Amino acid sequence: MQLSHIPLERLHISPVNMRHGKRAPDISDILPSVRARGILQPLLVRPNADGYEIVAGRRRYFSAKAVKEEGGVVADIPCAIMEEGDDASAVEASLIENVARQNADPLTEYETFNRLIKEGRSVENIAATFAITPQVVRQRLALANLLHKIKDAYRADKIDDETFQHLTLATKGQQLDWWKMFVSDDENTPYGSDLKHWLCGGQSIATNVALFDLADYRGHTITDLFEEQSYFTDSDLFWQLQNAAIEAKAEAYRQAGWSDVIVLEVGENFAIYDHEKTPKKKGGKVYIAVSRRGEVTLHEGWLSRKAARKSAQDDNGGNAPKSAGAKPQMTQAMENYLELHRHGVVRLALLRDPAVAFRLMVAHAIAPTGNWHVLPDGLRARSKEIDASVRQSAAFIQFDAEYKAVIALLDVPKEADTVVIFARLLTMTDAEVMRVAAFAMALTLGVGEGTVEAAGLHLKADAMGIWNPDEAFFDLLRDRTVANAMRADIAGKAVAKSNAGEKLKTQKRILRDFLGGENGRAKVENWLPGWMRFPFVSYGKGASRLADAAKAATKALAAG
Repeated sequence: MQLSHIPLERLHISPVNMRHGKRAPDISDILPSVRARGILQPLLVRPNADGYEIVAGRRRYFSAKAVKEEGGVVADIPCAIMEEGDDASAVEASLIENVARQNADPLTEYETFNRLIKEGRSVENIAATFAITPQVVRQRLALANLLHKIKDAYRADKIDDETFQHLTLATKGQQLDWWKMFVSDDENTPYGSDLKHWLCGGQSIATNVALFDLADYRGHTITDLFEEQSYFTDSDLFWQLQNAAIEAKAEAYRQAGWSDVIVLEVGENFAIYDHEKTPKKKGGKVYIAVSRRGEVTLHEGWLSRKAARKSAQDDNGGNAPKSAGAKPQMTQAMENYLELHRHGVVRLALLRDPAVAFRLMVAHAIAPTGNWHVLPDGLRARSKEIDASVRQSAAFIQFDAEYKAVIALLDVPKEADTVVIFARLLTMTDAEVMRVAAFAMALTLGVGEGTVEAAGLHLKADAMGIWNPDEAFFDLLRDRTVANAMRADIAGKAVAKSNAGEKLKTQKRILRDFLGGENGRAKVENWLPGWMRFPFVSYGKGASRLADAAKAATKALAAG
């Protein structure tokens, strides 16, 4: 490879450049430097009949052209000249430089890798060249199976990355079915993780959770290269085989002499904190937990606390089991007697002092023990866009600030237990405790629960000023009738009626115009969709968990 200075007019973009054919690049960041000092870093080029084609350095080339069009003086461009004819090396050089500068989207990488495959490169060779795993290369090459119209929609930013990747799991027929829903603005069009469930017959069950021999499964499976995992497409057939395998496993335990084998309902958790480890010879049972995703967990040798204590008493004539150490102060029966009576005394005392009882309740809410099991809601979002929208909202930011303030107010070690927190609360004023209590309740309020609707109604919660319809909201608005009903909210029924036949994309643009006061529309201030009001307001008669929860909360509060 030799270095040379080549006149600008003898240079043009090579068809092997990974960004060839795309619109002119953004050069605003490097143009001032090129104006002042010219091109300092050599372009990568190779000779052809028309002069030299640029393999890498497209933005520098466009910057030099811009300077010349402005009337500036452009010196000959420094270039590193490659050998002629090696398309594969040229494609590699283009992608390496562009990846180092800015991540290429998956489709661009697919197109480039695919050209390298046609040039004779192997998957392993491509992976080694770009310092990635062969799996990543295969992921990109899997995009070859997608319909051209799906690829075009992705290029136009109409399909998100997660949905685009999950579509690689679909057959051509499934892709066509999905595309028909997509272009018709069908509100039931599955996206993201919902798309995977749709492709898998309603549930995404991985093949690695199967207890049975996969050879016995006569249905189809699909392989998700992006997760390096395969999934069953026939969930009914999976559960038929899995349940038979679970029963066979349970029967094997019974034959092995376990006192009982309990198969929990699908989705029911094994509450380990309510049980004690007990060997088989002492009557320990086996519990089999099955998740909704088909995962099976075996819990061998457990008894409920009550049963374990009764067993210990029976084994020792009603006394606590003898240990090799010091003689115990009392029998287990006496300990139980004292526990119950002390509990009764303290319980009555708490009734006489509600302020202390309230502090103890707050302590349990912060650090759960005993009969309390309290957890902050995980705020699980169905997509990264929804998660970003929530975490950037005014409500989230203000709550996070209160979180830091309450932690500072409590002033206890991070891993403090209930007793330490209770002791601290006893030193605080009622106003301070109420502040901590309000925070603890808000932190543990469950997303999607009826309590949210009931509290919102009673408190007359108002989202005005702390929530605004953002891009995530509009992206998730996928029903034309709903969009038109919202426009009636904003601009009146006459405007909504005159635009009722417009496509969903147009309907959403009109909504944005009214909210932003753009394109000749009068700006509408302080608008909230019915979906964000308390009480909840439905659009149409479609089913909705929120609508059902709001109706139930309204009824309960009225009865109270």
